[in-house]
Parts: sequence; C-alpha cells; structure tokens
Amino acid sequence: MSSDLDVIVIGAGVVGLSSAIAAKARGLSVAVLDREGPAAGASAGNAGAFAFTDILPLASPGILRKAPKWLMDPLGPLSVPPAYALRIAPWMFRFWRACSASRVAHATAAQTALMDLSKAELEPFLAETGTLPMLRKEGNLQVYESKAELEASLPGWDARQAHGIEFRHLDATGMAEIQPGLAPRFSHGTFTPGWFSIADPKLYTLALAEHLRANGGLVERAEVKALTPFEGGVEILGADGSVRRAAKVVLAAGAFSHRIARTIGEAIPLETERGYNTTLPPGSLDLRTQITFGGHGFVVSRLSTGVRVGGAVELGGLELKPNFRRSEAMLKKAQAFLPGLKPEGGVQWMGFRPSLPDSLPAIGRSRATPRVIHAFGHGHLGLTQSAGTARIVADLLTGHKPAIDIASFSPQRF
Repeated sequence: MSSDLDVIVIGAGVVGLSSAIAAKARGLSVAVLDREGPAAGASAGNAGAFAFTDILPLASPGILRKAPKWLMDPLGPLSVPPAYALRIAPWMFRFWRACSASRVAHATAAQTALMDLSKAELEPFLAETGTLPMLRKEGNLQVYESKAELEASLPGWDARQAHGIEFRHLDATGMAEIQPGLAPRFSHGTFTPGWFSIADPKLYTLALAEHLRANGGLVERAEVKALTPFEGGVEILGADGSVRRAAKVVLAAGAFSHRIARTIGEAIPLETERGYNTTLPPGSLDLRTQITFGGHGFVVSRLSTGVRVGGAVELGGLELKPNFRRSEAMLKKAQAFLPGLKPEGGVQWMGFRPSLPDSLPAIGRSRATPRVIHAFGHGHLGLTQSAGTARIVADLLTGHKPAIDIASFSPQRF
C-alpha cells in the first residue's frame, strides 16, 4: 500500500466506508483497513433502519425507571452478565449521570441536529453510490399493550413533536390497517412514517465497498494495532508488524475504536452493547412495516433476505461468549406477538454496538493530533447516522467548517 495516501480509514463498517466515499468525492486518495473486511460487524446484522425519528437518548430518566425490572430478567431487554458487572461499573456511573433532565435535553438537541443532517444527506449519498433502489420508506409501528403504556410514552412523543417529527397514535383498528396480524394484547400504537429502512444492511455495506473500489479507493483486510503521529502524518502499525503512513487517519472501528485510540493517549469510555437477532427466511411473515416492541426491547424488520427479529441490550464487552438464549427468547416472544410468524429456518447472530454513556457518538479531532479524526460510538444508530457522519468527516478532512455544530460530539467531552 502506498505511503503517500491522503487518508486511511480504520473500519469497513457503514460509517467507515461512507466516510471513505465522502473523502474520495472530495478528491482525496483513500484506503480502508479492517480486521475482518467489509460489513463483518454490526453493519451486517442490524435491523436495517434509518431511524431518523429516534432522537431520544438511551440514557434517560425513563430507562432508569425500567432498568431494575429489566435487569432482573437475564434474557430481557437490558442485561449485564455477572462476569462483566464490575468492569462496566465506571461506564454505568457515567450513564447514570447522563440521565439528568438537563443532559437529556442537551443530548436530544444534538441528536436531532445529526439526524436532520443525516436525513438530508442520505438520498444524495445513495444516488451517488448507486444504492438508492435499496431504500424503503415503510415507516415504523411502535406498539403498546395498554392505554397506560401509551400514555407513559407521551412525553417522548411530545419531545419529538417539538422537533418537528411526524407521527400518529392509533387504536387496534388503525394498527391493523398498517400491519395486520398483531396479537390482541396490543391495543394501541404509534406510527412514524419518516422511519426509513434499507433492503439489507450487509448487502448495502458491501455495495459501498464495491463503489469505493470502483472509484479508485482501496479496501484491505488488516488489523490495526497502534497509531503514531509524526510530523506531516500518522503511522499505522498493523498486528502483523506492517507499517503504513497517511497524511490523516479516520478512526471508525466501531466497538474496537477505543483500543486504538488508547495507543495515542486517549481514554474514551466506549462500551459494547451486544445485540442479538434471528433472521428467518423470506415469506416467514407478511410484514409491511418495521414493528418495535418497545416494552420488550426488540424489533421485527422486513429485509430483502428475510425477516429479522432482534434487538435488546447486553452490556457484556468484547470477550464473553455469545448467549444465544437471548435470540431464542426474542423469537419466542415474536411468535406470541405475531401469530402468523413462521419460526423455522432462522439464522442467529450476535454483534457489537459501540456505545458511549450519553448515547451520542464521538465525532471530531483527536486530542493527540488533529490528523486523527474520530467517528465511532453511534450505538444503535450507525446506519442511521452514517451519511451525516460522513459529511462531517469529509468537512474536517478538507478544512471546511462542519455542516452542523459538533461540539456535543467531541471525543474529549468525558
């Protein structure tokens, strides 16, 4: 690989590849390095949603009220394996602090700005990369098991309304018009038409890699061990002892990013939400919109490659073995909630979502050197915010003022 590249992007997930494409479009020479290759991590197995209406941070008073009950169920929406509890305690303390009303309001405003940018950038980006036919605009249906559960959610919908997000509350009859076949236990729902999706997130991310290659970018499988700034650039040390150099580096390695950032003296409190799902064959359900079972922490999504049942949060780091009983528990619930669902022939998956305590990503220059730009920590929203993040990264790489104020996403905010 040439040593005189303008940019090396570390990470071939949807954020890294989108950033590389945006940089290439600005006339920069670009290479992408990834320890496993394109679309090998969370970009492959997510729910496929562009959740532009999902502006409320996970860190919130509401989650604090629900967490004790959820944590009692090892297969429930939120879990911390006992073997990891002590290790994650400092992150949980930061998460608790981020749940104050003032911090939630700040995070919501910042998230909204990034969502608005990402939505504005998405379709031009898809058109440029030849992936626009993969976009679907089928909305999202959030379902509730009682009027009381709907009413408990209203403050969140009020916050969305204040930010101009369209939605409508429905009774059982209204829900059936959008999505037939829900179990009678779901009496109320809220439909958000501005919730888009992609035909298949893995195929989309692989298509981005091919687009980058076709336009002169490089994509290479290589594990990065450390970064070393030098006058005029950054040296990238590979796990195999190889050395590469570039004028600038974009660190977009998802849940592994903090390990690489640590080699240039930055301690960023990134943790791993381990997400689980089961992807059933096409035709397993007559699914017409993405359904969110918020009280149970999972979604059901229609992909071109099947029906995906997954979600939940297991704060378990990068080393523990997968607990696929979580996938099985969600699929069992989905069968009860959607009686027409055919559960046979599914493929289970577990992936790492990179999450910061305040639910905002880290986007901005490194403290160690302005030649390293961080772009990671998007949690559940990597696909959603990929085009907007790519725009910001390209602005930073080329010396332009970012399209939005990025102070709230500073990697140095902790």
